[in-house]
Amino acid sequence: MPQDPRNDYVTLQWHAEDVTSFANGASPLAHRGAEGQQRRLTGRVREATIARLEQATGTLGTAAMASMDKRLPWFRAMSAENRSWLGLIAQAGIAAFVEWVKHPERTRPAVAGEVFGTAPRELARAVTLQQAVEMVRVIVDVVESQVDELAAPGGEAELREAVLRYTREIAFGTAQVYARTAEARGAWDARLEALVVDSLVRGEVDEGLQSWASALNWSFSPVTVIVGTAGGIEPESLIDEFRSLARRARLDLLGGVHGSRLVLIVGGSEDPLEAARHFVGRFGPGPVVVGPAVADLQAGVRSAAEALSGLRAAAGWPEAPRPVLAGDLLPERALDGDEAARASLIEEVYEPLLRGGTALLDTVMTYLEQGNSLEATARLLFVHPNTVRYRLRRVTELTGIVPGDGRGGFALWTAVVLGRLAHKRT
Repeated sequence: MPQDPRNDYVTLQWHAEDVTSFANGASPLAHRGAEGQQRRLTGRVREATIARLEQATGTLGTAAMASMDKRLPWFRAMSAENRSWLGLIAQAGIAAFVEWVKHPERTRPAVAGEVFGTAPRELARAVTLQQAVEMVRVIVDVVESQVDELAAPGGEAELREAVLRYTREIAFGTAQVYARTAEARGAWDARLEALVVDSLVRGEVDEGLQSWASALNWSFSPVTVIVGTAGGIEPESLIDEFRSLARRARLDLLGGVHGSRLVLIVGGSEDPLEAARHFVGRFGPGPVVVGPAVADLQAGVRSAAEALSGLRAAAGWPEAPRPVLAGDLLPERALDGDEAARASLIEEVYEPLLRGGTALLDTVMTYLEQGNSLEATARLLFVHPNTVRYRLRRVTELTGIVPGDGRGGFALWTAVVLGRLAHKRT
């Protein structure tokens, strides 16, 4: 049966008031007598109680493990190895409590080190901070439930006070451990992310690329690279915003800022343009170019190269949509010196036209030279206008480009010129 959260609030509030009063040297149990008050002011637990605690350390550890197994479903679901490590932490926590009772003046780092120093660092990935707090609560409950048996006659109140004060120490110690782990993990993840992005931008497929991405929990494909300008926003906060957008769109994302360029690696979308629309509003001014979708990160080098080439050449098409596919910028990229774009236009446009026959190539070029006029083209070629229409439809079938479209005609003309020059050289 779930507990009323208001009860937790009241309990925590009560603990906070007690911790404050203990920290100031006072105690809510002051009415118990002058002797007890003096003992609480010094923070000492009587020797007889300490001796009983030392004898019961093993029993308390076993009881704590049994209680965790009963009360914590996530603990029961863990691997045997991790359960064993958590058992060691529980034992260490109880042993550290006994040592702390002997020496209450010990600092918080010493307490945290004794409790959490027994476990491997990787355990922090398997156990969340919330789970660690639940585990500490169970252990404290076990000790508190046996205070009457553990304390020497008349020492019950001071032992309860000691448990309460130690709970504060171990709570802060737990927070410190997870804070350090989070900082170290964040710094390491940032370095790995930078390595992945740098590799794709430089066009270098390192052997460690996939393992770096796996360490960052990258699991999505296909992969698309999106590039644009970063604007004047601080890079780290900008990438955090893009991660939030990616989570809402259920996409995976890695990002980096290289000078004024912002590079995003997006995984999980079959439609690169649709994926880019989730992020385009947070790019700086200027074009946003989207590379083609590829199978995985290794092939992401090609997507990155095309997107970066498109960004460099986008000035040749100021009216380009935002975002724009790198493939739609093939003519500008080819004119800007991109050899891959030139090869693509020759192989995908010029050579299919050439294989279609001389009449097909002559028709499309005459049509473009005559300002897309069917009648003028038919007169120059001494054919019927319907023949011209048929041949232009055939051009679209072979290349996927509509000659009558302004951008399509530009791409066809550029491809034919580049193809003729290349064939002349060979």
